[in-house]
Amino acid sequence: MGATKLFVTIEKAREAETFSALDRAFEDEGLPIGSHDVEEDGPLVEISVYTHEPEAAAARMASALAAMGIRAEVEREELPEIDWVAHSLEGLRPVRVGRFLVHGSHDRASRRPNDLSIEIEAGLAFGTGHHGTTAGCLEMLTRVVHAERPVRMLDLGSGSGVLAIALAKLTKAPVLATDIDPVAVRVARGNARLNGVAGLVEAEAAAGFHAPAIRWRTPFDLIVANILARPLMQLAPQFAEHLIPGGSAVLSGILVRQRRAVVAVFVGQGFRHVRTIEREGWSTIHLKR
Repeated sequence: MGATKLFVTIEKAREAETFSALDRAFEDEGLPIGSHDVEEDGPLVEISVYTHEPEAAAARMASALAAMGIRAEVEREELPEIDWVAHSLEGLRPVRVGRFLVHGSHDRASRRPNDLSIEIEAGLAFGTGHHGTTAGCLEMLTRVVHAERPVRMLDLGSGSGVLAIALAKLTKAPVLATDIDPVAVRVARGNARLNGVAGLVEAEAAAGFHAPAIRWRTPFDLIVANILARPLMQLAPQFAEHLIPGGSAVLSGILVRQRRAVVAVFVGQGFRHVRTIEREGWSTIHLKR
């Protein structure tokens, strides 16, 4: 089933505040939001939300707009069923982050002898390396692994498995990759095989920290989670429970404006802030227990 595009046409003068209001309204779901001019240099803009649950999303969108005094109609457009991640990857150049090169099969020629190459045919799962959160995590994980040499690692909310694969290539040690979405788990397993680390990356379905595979392996030296700010804050006590003393958490999926709140919650659980990297409006945070 394809996604639905919900959109509203408003005056350009209200674009920024409307975009921010919808970003807050759909923050937990992480729904894509976009905006563009209706006509070049014209007075109107179209702001869109993309969802697979249009009824609930349309009601929330209308409520957010009404709270701002905007009574424009929320319109709909049904989109064809396309693997948008893989489709968009075809038009993107490979991404370099330190020694890492994240690329699709069509860019294998871009690999260099000393690259840590990660080939991703992302399928239906999120995470290609082009997003600022993934790139920020790759940069931060390189620093953490070099300094701490972790051997028990968890990629929580692994998506396409980019970060678990990166950790396996950096450390040559086992990595547990978990995701609530069984499609993502299948994609991560396939990507691990494609990159020659199937023997190191174990992908399992799990909601948060609730899974036998996590219980059997806890405590961890390193947990990386590229999800969203609010779930990360809700899970902060469980991060503390599942990390060794002195262990590291690398967190992303956090807007720059959310960084202070996330750090404060984790500090309240006994963590200390080490470093933050900002890319494309997103923060990647390194904390130590």
